[in-house]
Amino acid sequence: MRIALALWVMGWGLTAAETIRFDSAPPGSLPADWTVAMTHAGAAPKWEVRKDATAPSKPNVLAQVSSDPNDGRFPLAILNRVRYQDGEVSVKFKAVAGKTDQAAGVVWRYRDANNYYLVRANALENNIVLYKVENGNRISLAPKGRPPKTYGVRHRIPSRTWNILKVSFKKSRFEIYFDHRKVFEVEDSTFTGEGKVGLWTKSDSVTYFDDFQFSSK
Repeated sequence: MRIALALWVMGWGLTAAETIRFDSAPPGSLPADWTVAMTHAGAAPKWEVRKDATAPSKPNVLAQVSSDPNDGRFPLAILNRVRYQDGEVSVKFKAVAGKTDQAAGVVWRYRDANNYYLVRANALENNIVLYKVENGNRISLAPKGRPPKTYGVRHRIPSRTWNILKVSFKKSRFEIYFDHRKVFEVEDSTFTGEGKVGLWTKSDSVTYFDDFQFSSK
């Protein structure tokens, strides 16, 4: 009975994480099971697999390479085959270029291009901010324990260097990690149901991604 109970409890914990390394898709293509979307207007996003000798898991990465400087333009790459209410999502990223922004983000509880949560790191601003995008409006959410209008946290984000961004989400609680260190928490209950997960950039950010990892709780 004790063994059965332990297995039952484990079944409700964090499932084994799956990692997408983008190495099975040919360069220039969009990997299977991914869809390109965008919040707001501007030039179309361009997500494609590219070879990168510095990739954490060689040879390929997934890159967003369009460079329209429209400040309110948010390219998305969404993984279609999983939907989570609670879970974890992480990605290794490298900010390659961008004069307006050099941003990399992960998305969860994605309903459509106008409704989702995201956390992003920006190498030009040297900060990490968690937002909700609700009906197309991007609204920053203050870290727990900070004043209500606090805009994320200051954190050095080096360009042209691989870093890791992770979110752990359960019910209304979100924990943000950068390079394996927890940097802040946020509480919000706007989107409580399950949704897709994915990647995000902003404006003219040219950003490379690798080792996209996800699991449910």
